[in-house]
Amino acid sequence: MKNEFLFDIQEDVLTTSFEKAIHQTAVGVQKPAVQLPEILFITSYPPRECGIATYSQDLMKAMHNKFRNSFSLKVCALESGKSNHTYPEEVKFTLDTTNSKKYTELTHAINMDKNINLVVVQHEFGFFEPAGKDAFLQFLYTVTKPVVLVFHTVLPKPHELLRANVRNIAAVCESVVVMTRHAAQILNEDYGISAQKIEVIPHGTHLVPHLNRDFLKEKYGLVGRKVLSTFGLLGPGKGIETTLNSMPAIVEKNPEAIFLVIGKTHPGIVAVEGEKYRQLLEEKVADFSLQNHVKFINRYLPLQDLLEYLQLTDVYLFTSKDPNQAVSGTFSYAMSCGCPIISTPIPHAREVLREDTGIIFDFQNSAQLAEGVCRLIGDDDLRMAFSATTLQQMVPTAWENSAIAHAKLLQKVAGQTNNWDALASNSKPVTHQALYKTEKISLEYRLPPISLGHLKKMTTDFGMIQFSKINQPDLESGYTLDDNARALIAICMHFEMTGDKTNLKHIQTYLDFIKFCQQPGGDFLNYVDADKKFTAQNNETNLSDSNGRAIWALGFLISKSRFLPSNLVSTAEKVMERALPNIEAMDSPRAMAFAIKGLYFYNLRKKSPRVSAKIKVLADRLAAMFRHESEPNWQWFESYLTYGNSVLPEAMLLAFFETGDQAYKEIAKTAFDFLLSLTFSDGKIRVISNKTWLHKGHEAVPATLGGEQPIDVAYTILAIYKFDKVFPAENYGRKMATAFDWFLGNNHLNQIIYNPCTGGCYDGLEEKNVNLNQGAESTISYLMARLTVEKF
Repeated sequence: MKNEFLFDIQEDVLTTSFEKAIHQTAVGVQKPAVQLPEILFITSYPPRECGIATYSQDLMKAMHNKFRNSFSLKVCALESGKSNHTYPEEVKFTLDTTNSKKYTELTHAINMDKNINLVVVQHEFGFFEPAGKDAFLQFLYTVTKPVVLVFHTVLPKPHELLRANVRNIAAVCESVVVMTRHAAQILNEDYGISAQKIEVIPHGTHLVPHLNRDFLKEKYGLVGRKVLSTFGLLGPGKGIETTLNSMPAIVEKNPEAIFLVIGKTHPGIVAVEGEKYRQLLEEKVADFSLQNHVKFINRYLPLQDLLEYLQLTDVYLFTSKDPNQAVSGTFSYAMSCGCPIISTPIPHAREVLREDTGIIFDFQNSAQLAEGVCRLIGDDDLRMAFSATTLQQMVPTAWENSAIAHAKLLQKVAGQTNNWDALASNSKPVTHQALYKTEKISLEYRLPPISLGHLKKMTTDFGMIQFSKINQPDLESGYTLDDNARALIAICMHFEMTGDKTNLKHIQTYLDFIKFCQQPGGDFLNYVDADKKFTAQNNETNLSDSNGRAIWALGFLISKSRFLPSNLVSTAEKVMERALPNIEAMDSPRAMAFAIKGLYFYNLRKKSPRVSAKIKVLADRLAAMFRHESEPNWQWFESYLTYGNSVLPEAMLLAFFETGDQAYKEIAKTAFDFLLSLTFSDGKIRVISNKTWLHKGHEAVPATLGGEQPIDVAYTILAIYKFDKVFPAENYGRKMATAFDWFLGNNHLNQIIYNPCTGGCYDGLEEKNVNLNQGAESTISYLMARLTVEKF
C-alpha cells in the first residue's frame, strides 16, 4: 500500500533542522555572537598610494568575500612620519615606521590584545629602514603572536649583512611567503632558508568579464586604433622612455598605433622632485611629434575603468629597468585581462612568459621593443593565441584562489601553534612566548550571490548555446536538448524561489526548444546546429539519456503549475503526453532514472495511476540491475561507475516516494551510501573521473586526478537534498556543504570552479589546471546546485 505521508512530499515542504539553520543564515538571521580569530595585517594601506597598499586591500577583500565565520581581518597601517590619512574601519592600529619607540608600543598592544590570533607582515625593505633595521627585527622577536611574513622583494646574491638580516627575519616567523618560484629558490639557495618554511603564493589577479574590445574602444574614443598601454605609479624606474624611443619605428609601420601611459606620478617622487620625470616624457613626445600617438592619463582610475582600459589593450608594455624586481602587480593585472605582453626580463616575466604567452626584450632596448610590437600588431591570430594561453595560466592567481591559499596557510600556522608545547618549541626565546593560546581556524566558505548572468548570456531567442570559449558563447557549437532541458529546470527553480518575472521569457524559450526537438513519434532529437537544423550526430549517438532529461524537465515544470502561467504548463503537458508512450521502452539506466524523476514530478500534479505504473516498471528494472550486479564490496546498478551516478539512487528514492515500496528505499540508500563512500574523503568530494571510470573489482577511486565534472557534483547535491528528507539522522546535509564547496575551491587544486565575475562555471577540474571554458552544462549544473543549497 502506498505510503501516503511520503507520497505527499513536495520539494519545498519537509525541512530538517539542518535545512532551517542554513536557511536562517541565507536570509540574514545572525548566529550567536562569537569572537572570531583575528588576523592582523601589518602593511601600507589605502588611502596611502602604494602598490603594496592596493595588494593588501585586494587580498583582504578577497579573503573576506571568500570565507565567513572563519576569521576577522584587521590592519596596522604603516606610515612614514605623520599622516592625515582617513582609514577605513578595518584599520585597528597605525605605525610610524620612522620612530623606533612606536614599534615597542605596537608590540605591547599586540601582545596584550587577546583577540589577535596571528600577524601577517607585508614586507618591503623601504618600509622599515627609517627607524633602523634593529627596530623591526626587535619587534619580530618580542611580539608573542605567530607571524607570517610576505617578502615583496627578494634580492639575489646578497651581501653578508643583508643575508644575515633576512635569515634573522625568517627565523622568527612561522612561515615566509614569496610570489614566484624564482624568489623561493633565491631564499633557499642564496639565504639558506629552509624550503619547508617558504610558501609560494602568486600575486593575485582580478577576474574580469572579458568585454568586447571593439565596444570598449568605442566607449573610450579609440575606434580604429591599435592600443599599446602601460600603467602604474610613474617614476624613472618604469622605463617609459624606452617605449617613447621605439614609437617612431612603430608608428612608421602602424600609423594607427597609440600608446596610453596610465597613472599618476608616484607620490614619493612628487614629494622630492615634483613632476620632473613626467615633463621629460612629455618633452620627448613633442620632440618625436608623437602627440597623436601618445596619451597620458594622469589620474587615479577606479578599478573598473582600469580593467576596461586593459581589456581594450592590444599589446601591454612592461618596461621596468630594475633586473631585481621580483614581481609586479601591474604586470599581473595585465595578464588577468588577457593582454598579450612584451616585457623586460624581470624574474616575474621570465617565470610566466613563454613563447606562447608573450615576448621578452632586453632592458632599455627600444629597437627590440619596436620589433616585438610590430610583430604582434601585425598578427591578429598570434595576439589571440597569446591572450588565450595567458588567461589559462593566470586562473590559479585569481584573488579568490590567492585568498584560499593564504587562508589555508594561516589555518596551518594556527594549527601548529595552538598548544603550549608547540609554543615552547617556537624559534623565539621561551621568555617571549604567547600569553594566550592561538585559536584554531576553521574555514567556512561563503555562498556567492545567485547569478543568472552567464546563463542569460549563453541564451539566444532559440535556446541555450552548448559551448563557450572562455566566457564568450560559441554559437558555432550549436544547441542541445540536454542543455536546454537542464536550463528549463534551473530557471524554474529560480522563478519558484524569487518570483522574478523576467525568468518567464527564458522558461518559454527552453520549453519551446524541447518542443522543437520532439519528433512525430513523441521521441526527441538532441543536436541542433547554429542554423536551427538537426545534425548528423543525432544518427550517430544514443539519444536515450537526452530523452530521459527531456521527461525530467517537462515533469519538473508541470509540478510547478501553481505559480507558472497556464499556457506554459499546457504546452509542457502536451509535449509530455506525446512522449509518455515511449518511456517504457527505455533501457539505459540513467535514461530510466531521469524519466522516473520527470514522471514523479509530473504525478505530483496529475496523480495518475497510469504514470505511477510507468514509474514502477522503470524502478523494477533498476532494482533488478542492482540485484544482479551488487556484491558485498560493490553495491551498484552496473559493473562500473561513470557519470551522473547520483541520479540512479535518487530515482529509486523518488520511486519509493511514489509507490511506498520499501525495497526501492533500501536499494536507494544502500547504493547512495556506497557511492558517497567512494567520493567523499578527507573533507572533500572527488567525483568519478571521466578519464578513468571506476570498474567493479577496483573499488578504490583511481589515483589519477582530474576529469571531474561540475554535473557530477551538482547531481550529488540534488540527491543529497532528497535523502536528507528521509534520513535526517545520517548527516547528509553536511556532505551537501562539502560537495558545494568543491565549486568554491575545496578540491585537489584548491582553486575556484565557479567564476563569480561572470556567473559562469568552469567546464572541469583537471589534474593540474581548471578548464576555463564556461559552457552550458557546467554553468547550469552549478546553478542547480546553488539553488538547491539555497532551498536548504
